Amino acid sequence: MNSLNIAETTRALGQQAKVASSIMAAASTAMKNQALRRLAALLRENTQALQVDNARDLERAVAAGLSAPMVDRLKLSPKVLETCAEGCEQLASMADVIGEIIGMKQQPSGIRVGQMRVPIGVFGMIFESRPNVTIEAASLSIKSGNACILRGGSEAIESNKALARLVQQALVESGLPADAVQLVQTTDREVVGQLITMPQYVDVIIPRGGKGLIERISRDAKVPVIKHLDGNCHVYVDDPCDIGMAVSVADNAKTSKYSPCNAAEGLLVARGVAAEFLPLIGKIYADKGVEMRVCPESRAILQAVPGAQLVDATEADWFEEYLAPVISVKVVDGLDEAIAHINRYSSHHTDAILTRDHMHAQRFLREVDSASVMVNTSTRFADGFEYGLGAEIGISTDKFHARGPVGIEGLTSLKYVVLGEGEVRL
Repeated sequence: MNSLNIAETTRALGQQAKVASSIMAAASTAMKNQALRRLAALLRENTQALQVDNARDLERAVAAGLSAPMVDRLKLSPKVLETCAEGCEQLASMADVIGEIIGMKQQPSGIRVGQMRVPIGVFGMIFESRPNVTIEAASLSIKSGNACILRGGSEAIESNKALARLVQQALVESGLPADAVQLVQTTDREVVGQLITMPQYVDVIIPRGGKGLIERISRDAKVPVIKHLDGNCHVYVDDPCDIGMAVSVADNAKTSKYSPCNAAEGLLVARGVAAEFLPLIGKIYADKGVEMRVCPESRAILQAVPGAQLVDATEADWFEEYLAPVISVKVVDGLDEAIAHINRYSSHHTDAILTRDHMHAQRFLREVDSASVMVNTSTRFADGFEYGLGAEIGISTDKFHARGPVGIEGLTSLKYVVLGEGEVRL
């Protein structure tokens, strides 16, 4: 496809999405929920067929030499598809926030002023790897009364096409326009350049992928962007803490899955508990093949752990998002140093404290400048589905409009509504 054809094709997608967005904004709650429930049913009915399409992507990914964590992101296992279906049903069961009026107050002039929640309009979603993002984005778009244009990665093109067909089938069978969710059918990267420079059709761009992709889109877009660049998440083991719980959570936060952006990449340990805690977690990491990038103090403790893979940490390690069986480990004086370290080196995505001190927990919640801040639980919970949002379209580390997992409300805007009875301004 040449540049002229790509420009025409992308413009057509934008025009179709704009028309569909008006219909979606006026769609009834019942119609939107029907489409979501029908999509859930179609995902279950087509699980086997979807895995056939997905297998083509997996074979191509392995042949291209993609790393094991990246190949893992591509898999549409029955469990992944069931989670997608449950997400659709969860969204369908949630209240419809569109049209909700909040903060209505009577003014001295007699008018009443409030805000109404409305759809954003059209959003463009540019994502890599995980094909289940197609369903998450589509389902949230439907529930929030928006239209969307999805551009997935070339490594998942067959899976994305198959999923998008089911989405459009569910829309049409529910009386909604198929163009409310459109998938870019070509893998040509020029489409991205076109999509992010069409403010006449696209109201916001949401990139979800590697740091390079997001930096490029943030730099070149002429459309507002909701973004996060990386997920350098931390677990801080405080003094005092429940050592057994701390070991369990630090293990889960790192090793339950290495590829997600909510996996822990940094482990900070208060000096008062380091001698007891580090050998225990070090043994687990050693047994699971996790390499530890260590400070001198943590090395002195961990070097006695049989099989421990220890590498001296550099300054760059404190900033690093590994997305691999690697974690940085640092012993700190206590809460003050932990907070300072996180605010300097983290990506402001998700950070957790494991503690028995209520005041320490409250300070951590107030002072750590991240989109999600946690007490006594795993960073792996930083997810729209786990937060009860039904699904998420991404996790934002921006501070404007949306922050943290972006669910339905993150895809809406507020407009002022004013109710009067003939008042005139004096």
